[in-house]
Amino acid sequence: MIGNRDGALKQRRILVTGAAGFIGFHTCSRLIAAGARVLGLDDLNTYYDLTLKQARLARLDGGAGFAFERCDVADQQRVSALMATFKPDYVVHLAAQAGVRYSLSAPAAYTRSNVDGFLAILEACRAQPVQHLLYASSSSVYGGNSKVPFCETDAVDDPRSLYAVTKRANELMAHTYARLFAIPSTGLRFFTVYGPFGRPDMAYFSFTKAILEGRAIDVYNHGRMQRDFTYIDDVVEVLERLVPRAPLPPAGETTGSQWVPHRLYNVGNQTPIALGAFIAVIEAAVGRKAVLNMLPMQPGDVPVTYANVDRLIADVGFSPSTPIAEGMRRFVAWYRAFYGADGAATGSAP
Repeated sequence: MIGNRDGALKQRRILVTGAAGFIGFHTCSRLIAAGARVLGLDDLNTYYDLTLKQARLARLDGGAGFAFERCDVADQQRVSALMATFKPDYVVHLAAQAGVRYSLSAPAAYTRSNVDGFLAILEACRAQPVQHLLYASSSSVYGGNSKVPFCETDAVDDPRSLYAVTKRANELMAHTYARLFAIPSTGLRFFTVYGPFGRPDMAYFSFTKAILEGRAIDVYNHGRMQRDFTYIDDVVEVLERLVPRAPLPPAGETTGSQWVPHRLYNVGNQTPIALGAFIAVIEAAVGRKAVLNMLPMQPGDVPVTYANVDRLIADVGFSPSTPIAEGMRRFVAWYRAFYGADGAATGSAP
């Protein structure tokens, strides 16, 4: 069970890591609009176009209720010092080295950012107690599971990438720190989040770019894949609702019981879509046909993702529901506004 939402984010101090990232940027925007005081951290690495990260920050920096510090979350001393100074009520940890395929070629980047970085956050929360720590996990933890939809109670012992391993490690680390040091924590297993200001390495982004430029798109496993796409506005709605809702023990639990203040939630649209149908949605939004380059399955990929969100609905009273056609229409509109006809960033999107 979780505590009742009282909407009391006004003037609450919230530290958000990965603030210049896709989900981090939208989360900061939502929390500021709710009246929170947000300190955003990000190392501004060059995994993808730094211009996009800077454009996100430009929409946050200098505004009322927001401050930014460039910081590597794996720098435990710096993170702890910032936490001790800011004294946040809540921490939303979204910083991570993203991308399944990149983990095949740069594994050390994942252990440093995703494991060492999360340890630094946990240690900072241990030294400077917070009311609630939320952190990003991933649907990738379900790995090779064949039973769908994926449920939080399913076994997750067949990962298909090091990225998935690091995210499962985060869940186990949070559970252990919640048990040992009573750090109330909630992990969010995100399912293929998309939308304006998204990550250029994601398929929907690269497909849109290629179609607009008249280039072929690579379609892996010959299109025989399904993904549960989740629109960004739905994701930040979940985050806003969960921030003040630290896990609470079930009714009847007594002091000294085995209950641990750690909870996991799937955050998905519960509507998987086949890759071919998804490409058709992009074609409709763009107004052009795609040229397809069919290829075999890539290492690290899984054939399907599909979220069971019953737990989220029961505890939060909300689940993602934006139709993929509407979400992609909004993304393509943003893409055309942000990027000029020559593909150069203009930063003019709202």
